[in-house]
Amino acid sequence: MMRAPSDQHILARFDVGHLEVRVYASVAAMASSAAMAAADAMRQPLPACGSHAIVFASAPSQTAFLESLAGYPSLPWSDTVAFHLDEYVGLPRTAEASFARFLAERLFSRVPLAATHYLDGTAAVPSEECARYTRLLRHHPLSIACIGVGENGHIAFNEPGDTDFEDARSVRVVRLDETSRRQQVRDGCFADLAEVPREAITLTVPAIMAATTICCVVPGRQKASAIQRMLQGPVAPSCPASVLRRHSNALLFLDRDAASELNLAIND
Repeated sequence: MMRAPSDQHILARFDVGHLEVRVYASVAAMASSAAMAAADAMRQPLPACGSHAIVFASAPSQTAFLESLAGYPSLPWSDTVAFHLDEYVGLPRTAEASFARFLAERLFSRVPLAATHYLDGTAAVPSEECARYTRLLRHHPLSIACIGVGENGHIAFNEPGDTDFEDARSVRVVRLDETSRRQQVRDGCFADLAEVPREAITLTVPAIMAATTICCVVPGRQKASAIQRMLQGPVAPSCPASVLRRHSNALLFLDRDAASELNLAIND
């Protein structure tokens, strides 16, 4: 089981199912500890394919974590193949709100990766792009999935009510829930709801759960309700993030605000 290093900023640690949960006093402490855990996973022996494959989430909630991870130049980046979780249909990589651009600027361009595989949101036939990315994931089985949780409990863009925990696909096209689209506006990624694409390409829940290690980073009070449902509600597609409670090697990093609806006894 992956374990985050102990430090004085941890406010609480507990398990929910197989999922280890850690709560931190600040976003900075949460991000630093999550980066240490991801770095430790990267230092594990290489799998049979000869490289670690890591998929990363793209969102402002991940910025501090990615900044911390980029600060580990001694990691085996040259033995690492990078993927990203999801991308808007119709949005070019050069667009300001592109998830590929987000990751390129914050991490991929800053470390010497062996290879970087981007989802192409402008592919003429999105289903063919799903098939192409599926082939890449089969060639590079995921060692680590670095993900977040949406305000409605989604992981990647697997939305409540439109998620299959047993999906035979690894990558699919989805129609975005309005809550997710409004979150993109609140996050400052788009000026208004009309600008937010209605569809995206995403890794499925089974593709994420196939990763050897999952490192989930969730700061912010706006995520507190989703975290409460994720940890204290049923494991069900109505809250896709709840499935992480079934993974044998997953760790959830929260700041105090994200954990604020869990009724924890926290001593400063």
